[in-house]
Amino acid sequence: MAKKQMPHLIFLEEWGKALIPEKIRPHLHDYLLKAGIVGVNYKFFGALFYACLIIALGLYFYYPYRFFQEQATDLARSIIYLFFGSFAFIAAVLLLLAGLTMLLVYFYLDIRIYNRTKEIERILPEFLQFVAGNLRGGMSFDRALWSAIRPRFGILANEVEIAAKKVMTGEDVDEALKEFTKMYDSPMLRRAFDLIIEGMRSGGKIVYLIDKVIENINETNTLKKEMAASVTSYVIFISFVIMIVAPGLLGLSFQLLTIVSSFTAKLGASAGGAASSMPIKFSSVAIKPEDFVQFSQMCIAVLGGFAAMIISIIKKGDIKSGLKYIPVYIAVGFFTYWLFKLVLSGMFKSLVF
Repeated sequence: MAKKQMPHLIFLEEWGKALIPEKIRPHLHDYLLKAGIVGVNYKFFGALFYACLIIALGLYFYYPYRFFQEQATDLARSIIYLFFGSFAFIAAVLLLLAGLTMLLVYFYLDIRIYNRTKEIERILPEFLQFVAGNLRGGMSFDRALWSAIRPRFGILANEVEIAAKKVMTGEDVDEALKEFTKMYDSPMLRRAFDLIIEGMRSGGKIVYLIDKVIENINETNTLKKEMAASVTSYVIFISFVIMIVAPGLLGLSFQLLTIVSSFTAKLGASAGGAASSMPIKFSSVAIKPEDFVQFSQMCIAVLGGFAAMIISIIKKGDIKSGLKYIPVYIAVGFFTYWLFKLVLSGMFKSLVF
């Protein structure tokens, strides 16, 4: 039986191509290739457009439609409010949702590219060692690539296998390797294979060159680890401030606010009519304790997010590797804040009368 296909009337692919300009399509293809996605799925972008449109229409009929109907008292107002107002609202919400959706997609792809890059840089020296060993055994370069493939190399194994097959079927080695390096956003990988390609063109000793490339990669990784170890004190200081000091100060501020609020309320009630003759006026505190709690939680979340990114920049040199630590910093900050509130409320309970 033939598989059921989605009706062509939906025009998913057509809408996807219409939303992506032709000048951007080659760059989008290269960007998706770095994320391990071969080819641009225009149906996916068309489906995202329909999803955003449905959400925009749902939001429109939830409230603005009834509001525009109430404002339309005659035919002229009906045309203005129901047509122009509705069109402006739906268009604005659709653009906002589309922009937010594309940011989320870009964020997901960027993290995926980063993870692929780190994985390839981690296993690249070991893979090149296998290639160099095969070349010492008398294999040709394409056979050495093919024989160096190991299941534990993961994503690298599949893509090197594709490059080796291209070479063995007659494609130029230079082109196959350049296409392979385009699939990763790794300057280290590009430099390594550019040197190998140039060595093959000049007829140099490829094995010696590969050994030098491996040595340079290992030295670079060692320097990165030493730099990360040298800034450990800064990481500890920032982590201590964000996870202990800041929640503690916010918890102490909450207790101070509670004491002052209770003090002014009781003092104002006990003074009664004599308060007008006193030189000092006691008024209620404008900040509510529950509002301060929400403010504190927002501060902890913002500080935890920025602290994780700053620590990532200090240790790794980029922000993306620290995104996975953001929930940890926020969760620990919330727990510490709750713990300080609990302990301090017991300590200052006698002052709240």
